[in-house]
Amino acid sequence: MLDESRIEDRNAFPFSLPIFQKGFDLEFDRVVTILIGEDGVGKSTILEGIAAVAGYDDAGKTSRALALARADETAIGERLARALRPTWLPKITHGWFFRAESLFCLTRRSLDSASPGGAEHPSHSHGEDFLRFVEERRHRQGVFIFDEPESALSPARQIEFLKLLRRMEASCQVIMATHSPLLMAFPGARLWRLSERGLRAATVEATDHYRLLLGFCTNPREFVRTALEE
Repeated sequence: MLDESRIEDRNAFPFSLPIFQKGFDLEFDRVVTILIGEDGVGKSTILEGIAAVAGYDDAGKTSRALALARADETAIGERLARALRPTWLPKITHGWFFRAESLFCLTRRSLDSASPGGAEHPSHSHGEDFLRFVEERRHRQGVFIFDEPESALSPARQIEFLKLLRRMEASCQVIMATHSPLLMAFPGARLWRLSERGLRAATVEATDHYRLLLGFCTNPREFVRTALEE
């Protein structure tokens, strides 16, 4: 929850975002929690704050050894973290924060360092590297935070990622922001819609993302033609 007494400047970002104007309280009552909403509503900012509270940097590691993200974004997450009051049952210190911006560099550096002589992996795509990277780290109990993982994954790879999430359920907690209806539909996940009106529970069928995709799949050419004419 957001502790108003810890906010130094209400007009400073990220506290100026509409999502924080009337308080903020987010409970994680499912193994998988998914944040949805349009760009700019604060999904990534919230993930950055949660990651900072958990002790992760923007490159994912709890040791803060790989500073791959920009310093100003790190500062935003830590600024929000100082105003958050977390409750842990119990506190978990293992896990990763996967950002779209740093994901490729992080997986590539980790996989290259694990190879003799730092050899490249030309046979692995970005998506394959990502899935392999998560698979190798899911066995320990931990909190895994994903910011738009679909940016690294084709639709087929997103299905593989859903299967990976299923294997993670036994020992991990997952917090994710996504625009992908495929990922939103993970069975048993709690969906929270962020908007200027606040934070509300949602279903995948009620999201704009799903409705747009449904309209496209029903008649792709007509959907695109109409959209271009609007």
